[in-house]
Amino acid sequence: MLASGNHSSYPVSFILLGIPGLENSQFWIAFPLCAMYVVAIIGNTTVLHIIRIDHTLHEPMYLFLAMLAITDLVLSSSTQPKMLAILWFHAHETEYHACLIQVFFIHAFSSVESGVLMAMALDRYVAICFPLRHSSVLTPAVVGKLGAAVMMRALLLVSPFCIMVSRMPFCPNQIIPQPYCEHMAVLKLVCADTRVNRAYGLFVAFSVVGFDMIVISVSYVMILRTVLGLPSGQAQLKAFGTCASHICVILALYIPALFTFLTHRFGHHVPRAVHIMFANLYLLVPPMLNPIIYGVRTKQIRNRGTHI
Repeated sequence: MLASGNHSSYPVSFILLGIPGLENSQFWIAFPLCAMYVVAIIGNTTVLHIIRIDHTLHEPMYLFLAMLAITDLVLSSSTQPKMLAILWFHAHETEYHACLIQVFFIHAFSSVESGVLMAMALDRYVAICFPLRHSSVLTPAVVGKLGAAVMMRALLLVSPFCIMVSRMPFCPNQIIPQPYCEHMAVLKLVCADTRVNRAYGLFVAFSVVGFDMIVISVSYVMILRTVLGLPSGQAQLKAFGTCASHICVILALYIPALFTFLTHRFGHHVPRAVHIMFANLYLLVPPMLNPIIYGVRTKQIRNRGTHI
């Protein structure tokens, strides 16, 4: 059933299928997904609580980590409750505007997560290459401005996704063959020329990830040059150790994200169930792993966590 808007006809709701090809296993697949979501919620909430109550952690590295934890909470919570409802209770229907809101949150906060990782790379660069100037360069005000800039970038670049799609006519087919709404999946239901939308999606993906990866790469090249110039091996290991957590978090985000992005556009021979499972992990694994990685590798958070 289609509802009439000012500029287009849109469906009252969409049907989210879950994981096509694994219908008989969906009930059981939901249990590990639920466990991962619970770990993500508890881990990120704990990190936020520790940073909030311990004023010695109100430094750039931990403020960026708090931003990452908030982003992970939003990103995982924008998809997992509905996904579990689909897999366990067959709640396949989702309202049209709720679907577009989910599209916005998934893409906006994926962009924010990438931007926060970029800012954390800059923090490591200043801390290692200019240690005496770190506190004067990355003041709390500068950290706040970086966070605001990352958020504003996401709002400005991702909002057109929803605006453009909402102005287009939809086909009678209202089935989305996965457990959540995202830009490309919704775009495939549009009965109109979507080349502009697809081109804009590619532009946003490559401009956001491309820019962030360039900044991260340049930061680590400069860090590597500085670390290799340190006189003692112990000092080099200590410097590398401060970057290890960040590198692990970067890999946890970008590897499944890149696989998902490429298979959506070019991987037509990749089984749909494999693609959807990777897409689920891309939205769930980083939020689950980030607090674990930083909790295990960051002494201040680990020590403080044992006293909660």
